[in-house]
Amino acid sequence: MTTPNEDYKGYRGTALETLQKFGAKVWSELRVTNTEGVFEGLLLPRNETAGPGHIVLKLPNGYNIGLATAKITDIQVRGRREAIYKIPERTFPQDPGKPRVTLLGTGGTIASRLDYRTGAVIPAFSPGELYGSVPELANICNLKTEKLYGVFSENMGPEQWIGLANAIGREIRDGADGIVVGHGTDTMAHTAAVLSFMVQDSPVPIVVVGSQRSSDRPSSDAALNLINSTKAAAESDIAEVIVVMFGPTSDEYCLMHRGTRVRKMHSSYRSTFRTIGDIPLGMVDPENIIHFREDYRRRRKDRNVTIDAVFDDRVSILYYYPGMKPDMVDSLVERGYRGIVIAGTGLGHVNRPLYPALERATAAGVHVFMTVQTLWGYSQMYVYDTGRDLMGLGVVPLANMLPETAFMKLGWALGHSNDRQEVLRLMTTPVGGDITEREPFDGYLVYQGGVPEVEEFLRNYHK
Repeated sequence: MTTPNEDYKGYRGTALETLQKFGAKVWSELRVTNTEGVFEGLLLPRNETAGPGHIVLKLPNGYNIGLATAKITDIQVRGRREAIYKIPERTFPQDPGKPRVTLLGTGGTIASRLDYRTGAVIPAFSPGELYGSVPELANICNLKTEKLYGVFSENMGPEQWIGLANAIGREIRDGADGIVVGHGTDTMAHTAAVLSFMVQDSPVPIVVVGSQRSSDRPSSDAALNLINSTKAAAESDIAEVIVVMFGPTSDEYCLMHRGTRVRKMHSSYRSTFRTIGDIPLGMVDPENIIHFREDYRRRRKDRNVTIDAVFDDRVSILYYYPGMKPDMVDSLVERGYRGIVIAGTGLGHVNRPLYPALERATAAGVHVFMTVQTLWGYSQMYVYDTGRDLMGLGVVPLANMLPETAFMKLGWALGHSNDRQEVLRLMTTPVGGDITEREPFDGYLVYQGGVPEVEEFLRNYHK
């Protein structure tokens, strides 16, 4: 059983016995000698669900390490710190000469801390706590904060999207010069896309931001992302829904991605977000904002914004794979789904055995749309017989709309109507750049290590 003594919080078994033997308590600065070497660091509380045979140190570089007690030969206590489980909130200073920005918190790693009970990163920082840890925000704007939700992004859904859109509308009408939405990165692109449909003709920037690495890590991108996103919201004239996240892997600048054309492309890199099928709108750092293009909606001084916050969650993405059986489609129809987005191969293809099921789906009134799993490029279903046959069954191509964007747009469209022609109109009418007439020549660039031209670039231009 876990000891009730906070001096050994979470420790039990041989780990507890070892700490008591050497007089080492939680939050002590230790020098630990074991059979593999010497380690110095701060003794952390334990994860209550972990095994009893190791202790956990936070090293001077900020990373944690587990040391097996069976290998420990000596522990020296060098001091002890006060336990601080919470960053104190601070009242944000106000300056009438600065823009007004509202930070809406939903959760995610940019608004999280380490939970020493479970050892997990949990959404626990309020927006006020974020200012307590990032005081540079006061140099940019007058910040109003509101914590709408405290969930990881995988738990965001229609209720949260609709609530978030309505909150954005309220803040804009109340005079906010920019909006920042703190969000987990895993489904950030989904939320940015659906906000592009739910919040239209905004007079101010709406910036979605998160971080790949939590605030307690030395390599965290939380502070820089938050500073740059707040600057974009306060000073940029891009009055659209955008995602602002790390550009390169180093601490240089953030990129501003259009909300309908952005995707998370790496599970752990800080520079995970990329504009797909286009180029970013620009870049931002704590000192500068640079725009790469001119075809965006400009900031206005009025308070008029269209909030169209509806969503029907009876939609699904069907990621086609070779050999897919018809029951994959039939099961969705039988369970009452009203819309299906297919991520097809090539130009928008699936195998022939699916044809009867797709015909049954469209005959039952289910709206079926085609995107491409290549991500870059267009669904051009008129090129091959496969595509032409699918269109004959009622499957509608969506040009170069991303599958996730199409999924969010279809839920939004079905929130308005189930009429086939109206849904078709809504889905094929471009909103926020979700469909573009063409992809720029530099919209598709894949860096591959070892390729001569890439290696030359890295040697000469990016050191």
